[in-house]
Amino acid sequence: MLYIEKLYIEDSPERKGQYWNDIPVIKAVTKLGSLRFHKPVTFIVGENGMGKSTLLEAIAVCWGFNPEGGTKNMRFATRESHSTLCDYLRLARGPHYARDGFFLRAESTYNVASEIDRLKSSGGNGELFMKSYGGISLHNQSHGESFMAIMKNRFSGHGLYILDEPEAALSPSRQMAMLALMKRLVDQDSQFIISTHSPILMAYPEAEIIELDETGFRSTPYKETTHYRLTNYFLNNTEQMLKELM
Repeated sequence: MLYIEKLYIEDSPERKGQYWNDIPVIKAVTKLGSLRFHKPVTFIVGENGMGKSTLLEAIAVCWGFNPEGGTKNMRFATRESHSTLCDYLRLARGPHYARDGFFLRAESTYNVASEIDRLKSSGGNGELFMKSYGGISLHNQSHGESFMAIMKNRFSGHGLYILDEPEAALSPSRQMAMLALMKRLVDQDSQFIISTHSPILMAYPEAEIIELDETGFRSTPYKETTHYRLTNYFLNNTEQMLKELM
């Protein structure tokens, strides 16, 4: 199920001077006309500074999510820090309606947890709202536990889930557990768009991997990605690599 089929970025003189205008992937999408999604699970990968989080944030905001994360109904703002890319980005939506959705980003999960606690204490349906996240304050759990609690309890299927580097909070075993959760949700007509550095997550069967680099972007088979090749080489040549590094 594809709720977003492609995106494109409007070219405009007003983009000049915006930091994101010089990011290679932004230039490439503008020049080529669009970036298409072909699979229910898409990973956006690449080195730091290649624009993964900037692009993902703009997609989320354009869909209607809160820039700091959460659902479309969360409208808190701890700090206005998202880029203006969302003002130029356009989404081509699929024919089906997404009944659920969530924007989960490692760097602002704390802010989402605080908003959930605030809504609970405000009365009304706050208690019921908290139960949809597992019934326990996310602040009373570790970073990784809170991530898993959101995915296990709040992701209900038939939705669009945008995740920004979720492995930052998850141990290798939890990343493997996340793969199983993703499979269950994909079977329930969900779409995932995920930025990641994790070769574990990228191993999701038949996922599309879009690798960003200085030339723009390209679809890359799992074992041909830079992350997989470097990690695989390190694990199989640990002592040699450590000698070279040190």
